Amino acid sequence: MLTLTFLGVGSAFAKRNHHSNALIEVWTTSPDKQSGPDDTLLLDFGAVGPIAIDQLKNKPGFGYLARDGIVDYNKIQNIFITHQHADHIGGLEELAFMNVFVLSNGGDGAAFKPRIISSMNILVNLWDTSLKGGMSPLPGRYALLQDYFHILALRSIATGYEPFHIADRYRFEIFPTDHIRIERQYDWPSYGLFITDTETDESVFYSGDTRFDFATYEPMMTQAKLCFHDTQLYGDAEPVHALLSELRTMPSEVKKKTVCYHYGDTWDRPEYSFVGEEFAGFAKPHHRYVLFE
Repeated sequence: MLTLTFLGVGSAFAKRNHHSNALIEVWTTSPDKQSGPDDTLLLDFGAVGPIAIDQLKNKPGFGYLARDGIVDYNKIQNIFITHQHADHIGGLEELAFMNVFVLSNGGDGAAFKPRIISSMNILVNLWDTSLKGGMSPLPGRYALLQDYFHILALRSIATGYEPFHIADRYRFEIFPTDHIRIERQYDWPSYGLFITDTETDESVFYSGDTRFDFATYEPMMTQAKLCFHDTQLYGDAEPVHALLSELRTMPSEVKKKTVCYHYGDTWDRPEYSFVGEEFAGFAKPHHRYVLFE
């Protein structure tokens, strides 16, 4: 079984529902029959991710994330980075420092290193332009990204990028998203995920941050049993997210299986009540979605 739980479901500026980061868990049986999952994967970990996961550890079924009253980051075995905005990578410093200095007996023991996964261009820039300033200085030396993480840099292949797997059974294929354009479409690296259960051939679509790009995503969204799509509630002359008004133009059979996430704080106003009827609803924070049985 594969499940997905949003740590938060909000946009970069949301204050009510934290940032849109998610925890994927692998189960031999199911959450109600196991004390903890067999494997874990964080989809991003933004600036308020540490607060969100601290709250999650106190929810029923997520107690395995706690150790002596704090978050046991050793339970996070893999992290996939979709892109470099702070609402998606701002919590990595805390996660890494907790593993090195707190959960390894104050730095005296061997620190647990999760696997960090993304394209080469994101991983190089992640360290050089986002994390290096705070994380490179250590007592008596300078550190590198590999001092904190095992690195899986996905190579470019003829069809895009090589996939990665979790627990062998689940295949994760990344695809570029039309998020920020510097000069042209897809020229700033950001990615979504197409997740496949290789035993059943069922699939799930996870958009990542993106403008409305249904013409490109239609084959994946049509095939998927469930879709999670970036959503911006209000109109914008130059949007960098998919406007809700644009998502409404998708075929009804696609909308019915699409969960809207990465939305702003006004989501519960009456004018958005149609989302629960046209779509699979707004994503719920701290709710376990079953991706594959």
